[in-house]
Amino acid sequence: MGTFLLLIAEATAVTGELAEGAEHSGIGLNTNIFETNLINLAIIITVLFVFGRKVLGNTLKTRRENIETAIKSAEERAANAAKQLKVAEEKLTQAQVEANRIKADAEASAKAAGEAILVQAAADVEKMQAAGAADLNAELERVISQLRQKVVAQALQKAEAELKAGIAEDAQIRIIDRSIAQLGG
Repeated sequence: MGTFLLLIAEATAVTGELAEGAEHSGIGLNTNIFETNLINLAIIITVLFVFGRKVLGNTLKTRRENIETAIKSAEERAANAAKQLKVAEEKLTQAQVEANRIKADAEASAKAAGEAILVQAAADVEKMQAAGAADLNAELERVISQLRQKVVAQALQKAEAELKAGIAEDAQIRIIDRSIAQLGG
C-alpha cells in the first residue's frame, strides 16, 4: 500500500510540474483528480499490483519449477549419456582388442598355411623328381634291354651267317669253349 501512495505522490508532483510548464507554453494540464480519472487509474494499478503480484508470482513460480525440472531432466540425460558413452568406449576398446587378436591369428594362420604350402610343394617336387628318375631308369632299362636284344639278334645272325659259310674246326672249338665258360661250366 505504501508503494501505491508513493506512486500517487509522484503522479501529483509530475502533474504539478506539467501544470506550471503548461502555463508558460499555452498548453494546459487538468489537475482535477475526478476529471483526469486518476482515482480510477490508482484503483486499477492497486488491483493489478495486489492481484497481479499473486498471479505473476504464481506464473513465475510455475516457470521456475518447469525450468528446474527441465534442468534436472537435462542433467539426468547428460549423466545417462555419459554412462552410455563410457560403455560404448569400453565396447570399442574391447572390439579393437578383439580385432587385433583376430588380425594376429589371421597373420599366424596365413604364415602357417604359407609354410605348409611350401613344405607340400617341396614334397611334390621331390615326388616328381623321384617319379622322373624312376621313369628315366625304366626307360634306360628298356633301351638297354632293346639294345641287348638287337646285339643278341645281330650276333645270332652273324653266327648263323658264319655257320652257313662254314666255320673252321678250331674256330668251332673256341666258340664252344667260350660258350661253356660263359655258362659257368
